[in-house]
Amino acid sequence: MSAGPATAPAAASPSAPVRAAVRVSPRSALVLGLASLAGLFMLCWPLLLNVPSGARVDPPFLFLGLIPVVLAVVLAELHEGGLDPRVLAILGVLSAVNAVLRGISPGLGGVELTFFLLVLAGRAFGPGFGFVLGVTSLFASALMTAGVGPWLPYQMLCAAWVGLGAGLLPRRLHGRVELAALAGYAVLASYLYGLLMNLSGWPFLTGVVVEGHAGSLSYVAGAPVLDNLHTFLVYTLLTSTGSWDTLRAITTATAVVLLGPAILTTLRRASRRATVVGRVSAGAAGPPR
Repeated sequence: MSAGPATAPAAASPSAPVRAAVRVSPRSALVLGLASLAGLFMLCWPLLLNVPSGARVDPPFLFLGLIPVVLAVVLAELHEGGLDPRVLAILGVLSAVNAVLRGISPGLGGVELTFFLLVLAGRAFGPGFGFVLGVTSLFASALMTAGVGPWLPYQMLCAAWVGLGAGLLPRRLHGRVELAALAGYAVLASYLYGLLMNLSGWPFLTGVVVEGHAGSLSYVAGAPVLDNLHTFLVYTLLTSTGSWDTLRAITTATAVVLLGPAILTTLRRASRRATVVGRVSAGAAGPPR
């Protein structure tokens, strides 16, 4: 008498949904949300300062130390959900590829090849994986390109949000609609990334003057929030939105449209192999007798 055969997992179609490569539990989602709020506060705090007009505002070295701690807490919490060795291997490969892409396109004139793969991987593997990949990609690329500096924690956090947002896009989108949504998200994320990175350094610049614009575009400690916000938006518009950020948006969206279908198919196949869960029938508990 022989035991019943094991039931093998059915083959999935390329467009079928897959389990997230990095599981985000309710507690992990809470930690992720609180960490994101803390990160936003670390970026926006100069706008909320109430100090005497003209007072000097120094860079927040304490915050620069807190951001890596916040990121470490989030990564540890996500790891609690279980990182399969196969998922960890994929994360390592994609982080290395992104680091190389950033090395051969170091943002010259705004041309970036880093974010399109981050967007596609976040879409294919889920928001948790996208967040982790954003952190590891920027950290690895900084080590490769000697780009380690006080700006790195902010870059890691903002890139993590790019990957997270891609994973949070509606799952019901497919085909050309999905590709269009990813391209549109790539454009939006490129502009927001530039905006937030500008905000991380703008309050500490002095004597900011842009040719063709009358008056200074520097941060004024103690000024009303709306006044400083208006000055910052004008500064961003004149210095990066029409150049660096726009070229980053074009580069990323074009890469998503041209390479997206093939890369998404490959990443989703890898995701299924890394997260597939099979079931064994009760009759297959022991060897044939």
